[in-house]
Amino acid sequence: MMNNLLVLPMLLPIIVGVLLIFLRTYGRIQAWISLIAMALTASISGFLLQQVQMDGIIRLDFGGWEPPFGILFVADSFAVLLVLTSSIVTAICLSYALISTSKELQTMYFYPTVLFLIAGVNGSFLTGDLFNLFVCFEVMLLSSYVLLTLGNSKRQLREAIKYVSINIVSSWFFLVALAFLYGAVGTLNMAHLADRVAEVGQTPLLTTISIVFLVVFSLKAGLLLYFWLPGSYSSPPIVTSALFGALLTKVGIYALFRVFSLIFHHQPEITHTIIGIMAALTLIGGSLGAISFNDLRSIAAYNVVVAVGFILVGLAIATPAAIEGSIYYIIHDMVAKALLFLLIGTMITLSGTSKMAGMSGLMKNYPLLGWSFFIAMLSLAGIPPLSGFIGKVLISSAAIDNGSYVLLALSLLSSIFVLYSLLRVFKNCFWGETIVSKEEQLPLRRGVLIPCLVLVGLTILIGLGTESMSPYVSGAAETLVNPSIYIDAILGKIQ
Repeated sequence: MMNNLLVLPMLLPIIVGVLLIFLRTYGRIQAWISLIAMALTASISGFLLQQVQMDGIIRLDFGGWEPPFGILFVADSFAVLLVLTSSIVTAICLSYALISTSKELQTMYFYPTVLFLIAGVNGSFLTGDLFNLFVCFEVMLLSSYVLLTLGNSKRQLREAIKYVSINIVSSWFFLVALAFLYGAVGTLNMAHLADRVAEVGQTPLLTTISIVFLVVFSLKAGLLLYFWLPGSYSSPPIVTSALFGALLTKVGIYALFRVFSLIFHHQPEITHTIIGIMAALTLIGGSLGAISFNDLRSIAAYNVVVAVGFILVGLAIATPAAIEGSIYYIIHDMVAKALLFLLIGTMITLSGTSKMAGMSGLMKNYPLLGWSFFIAMLSLAGIPPLSGFIGKVLISSAAIDNGSYVLLALSLLSSIFVLYSLLRVFKNCFWGETIVSKEEQLPLRRGVLIPCLVLVGLTILIGLGTESMSPYVSGAAETLVNPSIYIDAILGKIQ
């Protein structure tokens, strides 16, 4: 019975999403139903996390087919932590949408599409075989194509064409890699794959296949191949940008962690070195992008790129402490990026422009917005006691222990660049002469800052509550560092 709960984080959003298609004209009802669905999904994920902590990895075999033959969902701490965080962040973004989106957007299937998106995201985290990962990726991507084009700007269409073409190509590569892998090893069940690859040894062919996977997942995560990301993440309506920034890259990152810690970890001098080089170049590119733009949404999008590079430094080092740091940082980044995009969206709505030059002195009229932005900035720069701090410390100390000084230097420098890029926004947009007098200022919509304040509260809570999160995160890191735990949980009863 317990195992059947595993399918709900994916099934519930799909069922509710289909239902909402029939309620197209009722914007507010759609919003409330989807909020309740996400709250339910989050509570189920929380319950599953407790169960995994108590009883170890849970698996659900669909149709009673035992692995490695059937399709299965696997819940380990890493997957469920991410499902829980993404469900909470989605719920908060949806509440922002309820307060702020236009009537037009609400009746254009916005809510059902968001629910299909989160179904794809949660399915990607929970699936136990690579072909199913491909299917869940596609569910997520199809929804993101729709969300990217909802709205009516020319720029959106241009970015959407780029985004769709790149993802179609990368999905094709994904299928090719799956075909070769199946040809070489004869299975696509992740635990069985890990077992087989460990048995036969990671041959040059398998290492080559692993590099194709690395390219595919890097395209999805925005690791080095992020040329499509800043445009796609900065052109759609702001709630969509917040969801993209918080969730989409994390699915690619999750796939990289899962595949390169479970299946292809036998040739780290090749695979993990390449990941390290890509992470380093991503940190450099993202940092330069973040400080070179004057458009707020582009600055936020390049901050997403910097975070991707930083999280994958942990995978490149691949010690238990580094992996633990990455997991903390993924959770922090989901919350903090959603917060950054929502705050920037609110600023753009108030000033009618996304250029830094068009804003000044917002602090005087909207102090709460200003201080929320200030906390988001400190959190993203990794200042204690906020949520970004613990991940930075763990990854940095792991880099020192491992002798990866170049990665360490780049990681710390990127934090300074992130801080500088956001301080520029803070100084130019919130301080200085206010352009708008008290009488002329646009009133903030009632309650529009509540979702942002909840996220501010979350980033502080995660930072202060690191100790209570620690058993879950170290459990997740342990499963990633010792593949045998995962393999035994899936195949143990059969062998």
